[in-house]
Amino acid sequence: MALDPDPQLPQMMPGQLLARGVARHLSAALGFASVEEFVPERGKRVDVMALGPRGEIWIVECKSSRADFMSDGKWEGYLDWCDRYFWAVDQEFPTDLLPDDTGLMIADSYDAEILRMAPEHKLAGARRTVLTRKFAFHAARRLQAVRDPDAVSAWTSV
Repeated sequence: MALDPDPQLPQMMPGQLLARGVARHLSAALGFASVEEFVPERGKRVDVMALGPRGEIWIVECKSSRADFMSDGKWEGYLDWCDRYFWAVDQEFPTDLLPDDTGLMIADSYDAEILRMAPEHKLAGARRTVLTRKFAFHAARRLQAVRDPDAVSAWTSV
């Protein structure tokens, strides 16, 4: 898999292309719904949050280069916000940099493959409920923004 973007795709950064492939894989292969650039709480923004068919919550951080990974000191703060935590990288990424106790996906802009399943750390019920509601609200707002772009300006003026 290579990050060779299709000229038909909107202009995306390398990490966004990885997130696209991850979301496609999670949906098509595993039945998950995904939201990119999701904010579980103020000060945190995950690349992909995915909600599974049994209510499981996965976070996937997409790293497009060694420098991108090395400059990310906040990832451990995301572990308390998911049942499983993954890295998604392209096939050229030096995967030996990534912690062994996290999941690993190889991705491109069209698909992904799980090479190492992340260990499961079940969320507390109350946190799962809050995250699931926030996920649903955020996803619905994004859909509405696509269908009615003028609605976004109405949200910010309220």
